[in-house]
Amino acid sequence: MPLHITKIAFRSESPATLRAWLESHEGEARITTRYLPKRLEEMAGGSLYWIHGHMLVGRSPILGFEETGQGRYWVRLEPRLIPVRGIPKRAHQGWRYLEGKDAPADLGEGEADERDAMPPALLGELTRLGLV
Repeated sequence: MPLHITKIAFRSESPATLRAWLESHEGEARITTRYLPKRLEEMAGGSLYWIHGHMLVGRSPILGFEETGQGRYWVRLEPRLIPVRGIPKRAHQGWRYLEGKDAPADLGEGEADERDAMPPALLGELTRLGLV
């Protein structure tokens, strides 16, 4: 089972704007990081899971890592957002590992997460209380 990473969808107003940003890239989307993951070999076939509003909302398959030439690295991603069953995830700086067994399942074509129907304020409060 591949190892994944999580990251906050910084500056993204919603999962829809995150999807639009990813899809605006042809071939691959890139984000920068200072450090390569120590467990890089385990990440073959892994994905970057995006956090928005304290929830994992989707994933982008990782194509690889590449030096930028400026002391940083690019995380190379497929330019698509695959929706997943939302699970609560606290905000954090940088990225964190996510074991394959703990990763949420992808949503099927046309399938919606039942949490999408809840008002955001209610969902946030239920998440804070650990009830969803």
